Amino acid sequence: MRRSLRYGCNPHQDRADFTCDDDGPVRVLAGHPGMINMLDALNAWQLVSELRSALDLPAAASFKHVSPAGAAVATPLPEDLRRAYEVSDRSLTPLATAYVRARGADPKCSFGDIVALSDRVDEDTADYLRGVVSDGVIAPGYEPRALEVLSRKKGGSFLVIEADPRYGPPAEESREVFGVKLTQKRNDRSITSRDLDQVVCGTLTDDARRDLLLGLITMKYTQSNSVGYALDGQMIGIGAGQQSRVDCTKLAGAKADIWHLGRHPSVLDLSFARGVRRQDRVNWRVRYIEGDMTPSEEAAFAAATGSSAAPLSAHEVSEWTARLAGVSLVSDGFIPFRDNVDHAQKHGVAFIAQPGGSSRDDEVIAACDEYGIAMVHTGLRLFHH
Repeated sequence: MRRSLRYGCNPHQDRADFTCDDDGPVRVLAGHPGMINMLDALNAWQLVSELRSALDLPAAASFKHVSPAGAAVATPLPEDLRRAYEVSDRSLTPLATAYVRARGADPKCSFGDIVALSDRVDEDTADYLRGVVSDGVIAPGYEPRALEVLSRKKGGSFLVIEADPRYGPPAEESREVFGVKLTQKRNDRSITSRDLDQVVCGTLTDDARRDLLLGLITMKYTQSNSVGYALDGQMIGIGAGQQSRVDCTKLAGAKADIWHLGRHPSVLDLSFARGVRRQDRVNWRVRYIEGDMTPSEEAAFAAATGSSAAPLSAHEVSEWTARLAGVSLVSDGFIPFRDNVDHAQKHGVAFIAQPGGSSRDDEVIAACDEYGIAMVHTGLRLFHH
């Protein structure tokens, strides 16, 4: 089967298509994908499929530019998160809950995402997707009503892809760059609970094991270098594609703090004028948390909220972020220096999974002991490019 794409990575790359066998892994049911849409969908589908197998829970991912903005499994939502994610009055199935969590990790970055869902899409999940700014969805199937709802989204241009969960990909994969064909064994190494057996310091809780597995699988499909923070069955901060690992740790930690500050009472109590769109509300909450609005932004924020809400003080921010605890951190490559641990502990990290194997492992372990952080050496590097 050969199908044309709207264009390649950029509109001026107007010659683009994808080819697979007639019994291949995906079928486009609605919409007309572009190159990046397909890259996102194919990577995201593998992520949620592996999460479903490893944790036996419905799973979801929100992908942008070939990395997840968020990923999660279906764990119950506390009331403050229901408010933060604007689903207090909504009925959510486990699959819908997984995606609400995945999108809620970094809702600013999830704008215009590709959604991946591990299970057959039900009406509740489709109804939620109808109301968010997204480019498409990939899932193993759709209830008739759900398919009808999604096929009408964006005037019929919303991308709906059906994945075949029985499909077995080839053992090797290749790509061509600048006239050179590169081939490698596909990364078919499944991640399981056995990868958490080598605990080098501290003790893992059951929740930490779940979150570390979630993080490991998420990092497997995230552009390297990458570091991710997870809590309560969802990623809360992902630092992707940085050349320095400590920069990944800092980026992911900053995102985790913004996520956590989204639960602050002052943020939850922000009210918006009638007619302010959902994504604008998301963006204004983030800007309010970040606290560095320009004068023109302050005026627009006041118009959107109908008030001039006082920004969070430095004390309020530090006091609230200090409450973040029990976080799991996963690194796709070994942690080379203790500075990663020094920074991670500022964001509530209590558990770490990383390959190990650095010449400074002893220093990194000593830092974990100093902060009371449990750490696992997986022996497994998860670079993805």
